[in-house]
Amino acid sequence: MFYYLKGTVAHMAPYLAVVDCGGVGYACRTTHNTLARLKVGESAKLYTHLYVREEIFELYGFATEEEKNCFLELIGVSGVGPKAALSILSSTSPEGLAMSIITGDEKALTVAPGIGKKIAQRIILELKDKLAKGQMAAGGEPYGGTGVTIIPENKSTEAAAALAVLGYSTQEVSVALKGIDVENLKLEDVIKQALKKMVK
Repeated sequence: MFYYLKGTVAHMAPYLAVVDCGGVGYACRTTHNTLARLKVGESAKLYTHLYVREEIFELYGFATEEEKNCFLELIGVSGVGPKAALSILSSTSPEGLAMSIITGDEKALTVAPGIGKKIAQRIILELKDKLAKGQMAAGGEPYGGTGVTIIPENKSTEAAAALAVLGYSTQEVSVALKGIDVENLKLEDVIKQALKKMVK
């Protein structure tokens, strides 16, 4: 329904930003990372998602499309609601979340308040399995088509998997990774450089 909101930040509170768009204040649930980029009285653009469940009707807003994509992936995991997703994305960056998933680092997720070991394991299992079934590596080969989770074996495929978690297509990932010194850079730096190329 709403792709993004652009207006003036009217109010901020923990996990909440109110954006005034033409005299209407939109209350957006959000993360600490997004709030850190905002300032009351200044212009802002938030990528939004309208969450509707029975009597719940809430708007969520994020400073980047990557953070929004991660939020959507997280709430798609069984047992993970918007509150838990915001907690995780307030404790790590989208790149950090993607790396936690592809490397199976559950401890990085349990740092978030309210996120226990079982939920962290479920997030990693379901999202990694989703990648294994449906996402392609930068070279065009699938990570797996049998439903069996396959952990990427090298830095290039790990980076491609991380970018796929952030919502980018196989073609976008392939173009973004071209020209990056994948083997001599840290995985996190590879992901950051690829993201910079894609947002230009």
